[in-house]
Parts: sequence; C-alpha cells; structure tokens
Amino acid sequence: MPRMIALISAMWLLFGSAAAFAADDKKEVNIRPDIAGVEVQTEDGPVTIERIQDTEHEISGYFAKTSRACPPFCIQPAQVADGVATIGELELLDMLADEAAIVVDARTVDWHAEETIPGALNIPYTEIAGRLDELGCTGSSGAWDCSNARNVALYCNGLWCGQSPTAIRAMLRETYPADRIFYYRGGMQAWKILGLTTVEGGL
Repeated sequence: MPRMIALISAMWLLFGSAAAFAADDKKEVNIRPDIAGVEVQTEDGPVTIERIQDTEHEISGYFAKTSRACPPFCIQPAQVADGVATIGELELLDMLADEAAIVVDARTVDWHAEETIPGALNIPYTEIAGRLDELGCTGSSGAWDCSNARNVALYCNGLWCGQSPTAIRAMLRETYPADRIFYYRGGMQAWKILGLTTVEGGL
C-alpha cells in the first residue's frame, strides 16, 4: 500500500503539470474542484473528457446492473498481481493525457466498438500476449524483451470483469515489468457511474 500511494503521488507530480487539464468556473459538475475536463488525443482527433452536467442523470442499461452470475462474472481482487498498482479515475486521466503512457481497453472488439474511454487502445485480453510490441517490447510471443516497455493501464467492464486481470497475468507471463502495469479496476461501469465521457471505439 505505501508503494502504491507513493507511486500515485509521483504520477500526479510527473503528469499533472503536463496534462491537458482545464478549469471552468461555469460548470457545476467538475472532475476535481480545479479541473472541469481533460483533453486526450484519439485516432479521430482530440476529445475532452468531462462529466455529464445533468445532476439528475442516472445510468441505465447494462452498466446499471448490480448482479451477474458468478462464475464467470466474479468480483475481482483489489490487487490483481504482485507489483501491479491498482488505480482510479484521476490516475487514469493522467495516463490518458501522458503521451508516453498507454491505456488499453482489454475487452473484446465488440465491446470496444460499442463504447470505450477516449484515447484507449483496444487490445483484447485474448490477443495481448502476442501484441506486446505495441506496448514497447521487442521480439515475439514467448521471447519478448520488455526492457523498454511503456507504462500501461488496463481496464475492462468493471469490478466483476475478468478480462483485464487475465490480460495483466498474460503480460506478466511474457516478462512485462509489473511496475509498468496499472490496473483500472473500476472499468467502464465506474467510469459511467461518474458520468465521464465515452466514445464509440474504432475498428
């Protein structure tokens, strides 16, 4: 826990000053008191992530569900693996605004195409062990050199979703450094509960 707190504090110091954060006194629902939105780059151009301004808004549909059959939709542990830090929305926003970091939507293509977090790269959990070159490793599956691996945050559908934890374990098996992996445990469900911007994913 002390390592995680120190890491998150360091991320705020490192990324906070460079991130594309914007304050807006006119907005009622901000991300933080001093931040109304965060601009991130996507394949379709810049997108500003902000919260829905309607204070009566409630989520509906799939992500409003509280209960899913377990297995397979079981509650995931707060720490998915030794050395991998679990992060929240503010830290994920820092990583989205940092050009050196990568945020991975580890869900299958159909989920990503329907709705995703702006700026996220889709690498399905079933494919990630063979695509680590997109995250800074060299070589090929079973023989990766990840000495220059980038900081990567992974997410899936929510606290009950096993896709990003499965992807993280696959990365670790392929020698990806644990201290460069970050787990956004809340995933799409927490993101939507907070009213944060989503977009359709690119195919």
